[in-house]
This record gives sequence, C-alpha cells and structure tokens, in this order.
Amino acid sequence: MVIALHGALDMGGPSEREYREKVDLLKTKEMRHEAEREIAKIEENVAKSKDLAPESRSRLRLEIDSLKGKVRRRFSELETRIAETL
Repeated sequence: MVIALHGALDMGGPSEREYREKVDLLKTKEMRHEAEREIAKIEENVAKSKDLAPESRSRLRLEIDSLKGKVRRRFSELETRIAETL
C-alpha cells in the first residue's frame, strides 16, 4: 500500500497534472512574448544603426524575419503539445 501511495504521489493527481500543464502553458506564452520583445529590440537597433551598410541591414532583416518565424513555429508546437495534454 505504501508503494501504491508513493507511486500516486509521484505521478500527481489529475488536478495537480492539469494545474502543472496550465502553468507550463502560461510559462510558454511568457517565454514567447519575451523572445518577441528581444527580437523587436534588435530589429529597432538595426533600423537605427547608422554604421550598417545597406547590404548588412538587408541581411540582418532577413535573419530577423527568419527568427520570428522560428519563434512562432516552436511556441505554436509547444502550445499545441501542452493543449493536447489538457
């Protein structure tokens, strides 16, 4: 009986699991917003920089756009996985 109880505690009850999944979803959303804010700051600095050649600025914009897409895709995948477990 002690072993069964210990196993149940390790796995967590349904309400605990649901709580953890919701917390994970909130953390995921916060991480996404933080990443988007950081990307926006970099994008702003690139736009303001007077030292960058037009070619460099163009390459950086392409990389930033690519990074934005990766962030959206990865966090969308995470949100989907977490939502499926709810």
